[in-house]
Amino acid sequence: MANREVLPFETEQVSLKSVLNKYSKYWPLFLASVVLCLGLAYFYLLYATPEYTIVSTIQIKDDKKDPNGSKGEAFNDLDIFQSTRSVHNEIQVFKAKSLMVRVLKELSMNTTYFIDGPIKEKEVYVNYLPIKVAVNQFNPLAYDNNLITIRLEDKNTFTLKDAQGVKAYKIGQQITKPYATFTVLANSLSAASEIKDIKIKFNNLDKLATAYNTKLEVAPVTKETNVLSITLTDAVPEKGRDIVNKLIEVYNKEAIEDKNIIATNTVQFIDARLKDLTAELSNVEKQVESYKKQKVVTDVVTEAQLSINNASDYNRELTDWGIQIDVLNSLENYLKSQKGRYELAPSNLNIKDPTLLDLISRFNSLQLERQRMLRTTQPDNPLVLNINEQLSNLQANMLENLKNIKSGLVITRNKLRSNLAQNASRIKQVPSMERDLLEINRQQGIKQALYQYLLQKREEAALSLAATVSISRIIDPPFAGDAPTKPKKPLILLLAFIVGMGLPFAFVVIKDSFNDRVQEFKDVELVTTAPLLGEISHNDTRETLVVTDKSRSLVAELFRHNRANLQLATLGQDNKVILVTSSMSGEGKTFFSLNLASSLALAGKKVAVVDFDLRKSGLTESLGIPNEKGISNYLNSEISAIDDIIVALQTVTGLYAVGSGPIPYNPAELMMLPKVGELIEELKDRFDHIVLDTSPVGQVADALSLSPYIDSTIYLMRYNYTLKDQVNIIEDIYKNNKLKNLMMVLNDAKKQKGYGGYGYGYTDEKNESWKIKPRNRAKA
Repeated sequence: MANREVLPFETEQVSLKSVLNKYSKYWPLFLASVVLCLGLAYFYLLYATPEYTIVSTIQIKDDKKDPNGSKGEAFNDLDIFQSTRSVHNEIQVFKAKSLMVRVLKELSMNTTYFIDGPIKEKEVYVNYLPIKVAVNQFNPLAYDNNLITIRLEDKNTFTLKDAQGVKAYKIGQQITKPYATFTVLANSLSAASEIKDIKIKFNNLDKLATAYNTKLEVAPVTKETNVLSITLTDAVPEKGRDIVNKLIEVYNKEAIEDKNIIATNTVQFIDARLKDLTAELSNVEKQVESYKKQKVVTDVVTEAQLSINNASDYNRELTDWGIQIDVLNSLENYLKSQKGRYELAPSNLNIKDPTLLDLISRFNSLQLERQRMLRTTQPDNPLVLNINEQLSNLQANMLENLKNIKSGLVITRNKLRSNLAQNASRIKQVPSMERDLLEINRQQGIKQALYQYLLQKREEAALSLAATVSISRIIDPPFAGDAPTKPKKPLILLLAFIVGMGLPFAFVVIKDSFNDRVQEFKDVELVTTAPLLGEISHNDTRETLVVTDKSRSLVAELFRHNRANLQLATLGQDNKVILVTSSMSGEGKTFFSLNLASSLALAGKKVAVVDFDLRKSGLTESLGIPNEKGISNYLNSEISAIDDIIVALQTVTGLYAVGSGPIPYNPAELMMLPKVGELIEELKDRFDHIVLDTSPVGQVADALSLSPYIDSTIYLMRYNYTLKDQVNIIEDIYKNNKLKNLMMVLNDAKKQKGYGGYGYGYTDEKNESWKIKPRNRAKA
């Protein structure tokens, strides 16, 4: 058995079945926890105040994006009244505490009304009560002693009960208390008359506003739109609807008030500016009048244009006159020259003087006459000479006339030049005059335009004061469902069930995490590789010897199962001496040794069970036989014959017992004597199997001294008893081969579907049928 392995029959690392088996034994705890949690959830739902969700959607109007929206028309071009409203900013405005305080004040929410219900007090909205309380003045004491009870006696009287006692009052009578001054009035809105006892609580509006703000949710419906969803939860849906309606109303009202403040300040500013502008405009107009008088001008632009036109005329006339003078000078020079004496004089020279034109015409006619005569006569002909004389006279007359005409043209030209110079001087003054007058006119125009502009805007601002257009539009009015949204019964019951299942689960997990005992085979398997021989179930009886020829109990069958596994594990090997040990006392070594030996004896073998625990004897005591003589006597040589310490057991044929004898003072030294080997050799000659019940190897080393004489070792562990740290002892012994052919047996498995993950059947005491389902077994 140097090499062995664990043969899996139904091996699974982790399975649902094993997990269920682990927790199924705690089913009463799970059941009690679930019932308790569901019961607590039921009572919570019974006493919890149901709350309803009120939902409304509104659209925020944008002045710039909505030209038809609610905006001030004054100063639109200057964007004074226009604003781009951010949806996120408006959300913060809606959730402002000051806004909620104003809402609660306008709704007179400084009182809350309760009536007695079948289980608890129930809040009732004031609209459904026959009375209402009008609070005139609060005292801070009202918040400490703020619960009063009103009992209606009839339509006109009632009794008030508070910390000061009970007193009768009349409807409409002012009541003065140390904590408040208030009046109980008949509620005309309510038709309820069957309600008699009403409890009233005075509210601190600041704290109440904070409470409502925590329950108020304002969020955009989508990112792309400026539509907001307003959600509020309240125990009274009618009150919640009124609060949401009033919240939207106050929101619009405050926005209009803000706009009206701006409009009022604008009107006051415009009035002040108009008063100043009137005086400034009058001064500018006087400056214009004075300047025009000083410069002798009415309209600078018109007169400047006239001067420019005159200058153009003067230049044109000067040009014309100059041309005429040049023409006359040319004609005069032509006439004075010898060449022009008997030549035709130029006539088409744009000369406007009729006398000169007549002389030129006569001169040219005589020239032509002369030229005609010279074709037939001589130059000295009297007729020709007569014509020459006439031409000389006409030439003289023409020169004289030219001189006179030229003299008149020169005078006219000089006068035109003088007029042109004066006109040019006037034109030079125009820019300066125009600039000066333009500056004055600019000031006048600015002030006049500003005066007209402000006058118009004053009227628009005055009109905006009368405008009450809201900045939001209600898309869906506040609506509350018929069923309460809080508390959510299915969710609370589900959570109660989950908690009811989770608490025992957590308890088991924590319990197991702090439990340092072996609970299941997995605790052993993770530490050691030693093979598992089998398991022994819990012995419900007080009998020590449970394996007999007639026993068919579960424990007996498991011992038979372990016997079969032992035979398979040592098949083909000598396995006469079997040592049984454990980590500590109390793990069932003696019980296992005796019943294993009995199961071997029932198989027709001659078996001796030997009590080698010299420190604490238990075998003979459990069998009810005396322990006066035993192994300690033999090792101390007090007894020489082995027959004196061997006792045959009458219960099972072939089963013998050897007691430990009196407890010696040196058990460890006795275990080292050679006589131990002699004793075992002699027993081997007489018996087919020898089962050695030894002391715990985890506490003393006595069992290790028997290692040379044994063939196999059975290491016993007990569920919920053996410490997990002690499994390391098994691994050390198995790994270092300190005890030959070590195999493990797990004792005291509780009755369930599988012990430590290794299942076994059960015995029907009536028909003695049984079924074993081994999990693992050792193999050679």
